Amino acid sequence: MQIRVSAGTDEVSRNMLALLDELTSMSSKITVERGSLPRTPSFSVNRPGEDTGIVFAGVPLGHEFSSLVLALLQVSGRPPKVSAAVIRQIQNLRGEYNFETYVSLSCNNCPDVVQALNLMSVLNPSVRHTMIDGAVFKAEVEAKQIMAVPTVYLNGEPFASGRMDVEEILAKLGSSPDVSDLNQRDPYDVLIVGGGPAAASAAIYAARKGIRTGIVTDRFGGQVLDTLGIENLIGVKYTEGTKLAANLEEHVRQYDVDIIKGQRAQSLRPGDLVEVELESGAVLKGKTVIIATGARWRELGVPGEAEFKTRGVAYCPHCDGPLFEGKDVAVIGGGNSGIEAAIDLAGLARHVTVLEFLPQLKADDVLQKRLFSLPNVTLLTNVATTEIHGTDRVTGLTYKDRDTEETHHIKLDGVFVQIGLVPNTEWVGDVLERTRLGEIIVDSRGATSVPGVFAAGDCTNSPYKQIIISMGSGATAALSAFDYLIRH
Repeated sequence: MQIRVSAGTDEVSRNMLALLDELTSMSSKITVERGSLPRTPSFSVNRPGEDTGIVFAGVPLGHEFSSLVLALLQVSGRPPKVSAAVIRQIQNLRGEYNFETYVSLSCNNCPDVVQALNLMSVLNPSVRHTMIDGAVFKAEVEAKQIMAVPTVYLNGEPFASGRMDVEEILAKLGSSPDVSDLNQRDPYDVLIVGGGPAAASAAIYAARKGIRTGIVTDRFGGQVLDTLGIENLIGVKYTEGTKLAANLEEHVRQYDVDIIKGQRAQSLRPGDLVEVELESGAVLKGKTVIIATGARWRELGVPGEAEFKTRGVAYCPHCDGPLFEGKDVAVIGGGNSGIEAAIDLAGLARHVTVLEFLPQLKADDVLQKRLFSLPNVTLLTNVATTEIHGTDRVTGLTYKDRDTEETHHIKLDGVFVQIGLVPNTEWVGDVLERTRLGEIIVDSRGATSVPGVFAAGDCTNSPYKQIIISMGSGATAALSAFDYLIRH
């Protein structure tokens, strides 16, 4: 394996060379040579005499260290962990694809995109990919007004922002999987819709009963992928969302479960066999179905929010926080997620303003005490955000004091929205009974209003949205589905 490096005399270059020296000391099969690359400092990972198109601009440590390790393994010939169908899709791409991904090393969403595009570069010589550390190449970030990571450019033009896996990237490029194979699959005893903790738990419990189990999801991991630190999963003192998501998928793959990724459910049709129609047009059938589609971040719904998404309005403080270093930001929401975000941002931003709609914070006491100890945080309670302002990016927001009805304006560089969740249940329509918030109503066994259809996790009316509770409800739904099959 050959690494071509373009380095200067700056500190980042010195750190990059130190990392590469360490790599070469670990294996005689890795050689490093000086060369010229479009950015300095940067390095490319190649097979001898071949340019794979994989470049790291900056030092890929933090969350991106795993991206470097995978690139080394895959360039050296290790088979990728994707299906044969996905490999064919990548190899069938025609044209020139020069991808550039701007990341922050603290972003837990970025590695998925970096690793997917690196994989595509390994499998198709027409694809090239450069990971760019935004903290190193600040001038580029400012010039392109990048205020959210990961942000991907294709052939010099904006392509996408946010977490994506390889299936989602291929779909954006117009490469669709062959759905005829999905239509021909035999009905499942249990078909699980979703890919988060509830879905994974349901799949494992169903498969252990020896019944035909399938799971269909747009991405494996669900909301867990958007979570940085996890400290309340009993028996595990600390883990991170991306690691837990990978462990969930690995555990499910230990069983005979048909995993279908990159597919999103569109409608539900009850009958002797319950049908789940996918957005791709394919239809899957199950004798029973477990819905575990989770939830997503709730939006404010105020003027300016949609207009300034990725231009100062953000939803992931761990991913986008480093882009606001030394700036003034606001966090909207006083629950656990909001206060955790404010605490994290206070270590980077010049000042953090927390706005809570209710008269008191809802966050755990331990988090509130930590928040109140920070000198650069202002707390506003009993206020309603009414508008987010800006020109080409966010410049401030307006809020109303709910006691006095007076309006106030704050000058800001960024707004982080942390106001709870919305269940991903629109696709079931009126087929299932739901609450006014859209949550699927289930009984103590996870059964819905339609016989043979069960639900689990954050898409249901469970009062507490926690990973461990979702896992338990997934197991309950699977055992109930098995019991339903026996009785019917």
